[in-house]
Parts: sequence; C-alpha cells; structure tokens
Amino acid sequence: MNWLHEVAYFFGGAFLINALPHLVAGLQGKPFQSPFAHPPGQGLSSSRVNTVWGAANVVVAWLLLAKVGAFDLRAPEHFIAAFAGGLVLAYPLSMRFGRFNGGNNPTGDGAG
Repeated sequence: MNWLHEVAYFFGGAFLINALPHLVAGLQGKPFQSPFAHPPGQGLSSSRVNTVWGAANVVVAWLLLAKVGAFDLRAPEHFIAAFAGGLVLAYPLSMRFGRFNGGNNPTGDGAG
C-alpha cells in the first residue's frame, strides 16, 4: 500500500473523531468550543456553528477515507491508521476540553 494512503487514513480518522463532539453538542443544542469562538478553541460557539463545523469534519474525513486509495475497514493496516489518527487527536483534545468542561477533575477533589 502507498504510504501516502496511510497518512490520508490517519488524518481521516482524526477528522472523524473531531466531528463527534461538535455534532453531539450541536444536536443537543449546547454551545461548545470551536475554532470560530473568541478566543479560538477556548470560547464557546453556538450549537448551529458546531453542527456545521462537525458536518464539515465528516466531509473531510469521508474525502480522506473514501476517496484516497481504496480504504477497507477490514484491512488491519487501514483500520490501524485511521484509529491511530483518531486516538492521537482524541486524547489531547479530551484533556484540553476537559479543562473547560470539568472533565479533567470530575470529582472536584484535586486528583486529576
């Protein structure tokens, strides 16, 4: 397999993971951080902005996963590349957004 395809699948997984919190917040009608907030990535954007941003991330993920090479979810190397891209983005974002939403210390006891 072309290594550029694996790179595309890695970023496709990252965009797919990034779409989830924005779509969930948008569909729940809740504000959430986005690159369009003030300050970017820290302030809150409306549920409409998050819905559109989440949908845009899904489109980019689809382009990278479905239109580059021949992505096969059953092929371990394809799955691992996409999963790794999602995980590499999800973990630091969970810590970043946890800072704003109370997820880094849900018990409030100082243990983090």
